[in-house]
Amino acid sequence: MRQSRLPSEIELAGRAVPLSCRRSRRARRLTLRVDPKHEVISLTAPQGLATREVLAFLDSHRDWLEERVQALPPRTPFAVGSLLPILDNPHRIALADGARRGVWLTPGRLWVSGRPEHHSRRIEDFLRVEARRSLSATAREKAAGLPRKANRLRGVSVRDTRSRWGSCTATGQLNFSWRLLLAPEAAFDYVVAHEVAHLAYPDHSPAFWALCEDLSDDMESGRDWLRQRGSQLFRYGG
Repeated sequence: MRQSRLPSEIELAGRAVPLSCRRSRRARRLTLRVDPKHEVISLTAPQGLATREVLAFLDSHRDWLEERVQALPPRTPFAVGSLLPILDNPHRIALADGARRGVWLTPGRLWVSGRPEHHSRRIEDFLRVEARRSLSATAREKAAGLPRKANRLRGVSVRDTRSRWGSCTATGQLNFSWRLLLAPEAAFDYVVAHEVAHLAYPDHSPAFWALCEDLSDDMESGRDWLRQRGSQLFRYGG
């Protein structure tokens, strides 16, 4: 049975959606997942399962897949005219015609200059820098109130991760998704509080959650938003 015999895309909601099929010796059953960032359907199948069974499984879940694809919010490109929710503050991307090449913020506006084909990359680079600056400042402020037994905050970095919004290493390095800059302040604040609390407690014990709540402005609201709507953050850019 060869993976190449499986389709590379599937027709859903009137368009062809890429299908990524993976065989796994560890898999005990077939699983499907819709990746909201890349608009790809991921299918994992046990190594020895017949292709016809995989195709039958895929067909039996067509209605479910169509619902998920149709439920994906529209993409918001990093282009002139788009509206970005930067920490609860809407900013319209505007063209600074004739200005020197760059990207900058003013109240309600994210200005970009230069050639249109370069706007998306420049805007994302700018947002990554802004995210690191905001995340670093918030993390250091929260870490200042940690108990003495906590690890020292070594540094903050930003990435474009899909599996988690943040992480804390044993050495005190905090890593975050730069896309948190586009989330509501409660969600942004909760993730920072969560990872800073891990400097004191590497587990998810009651003591950890008590500290996380103390460090958060609104832990429940921020956590709930990420669980319910966090995937929307991957709809920006591209």
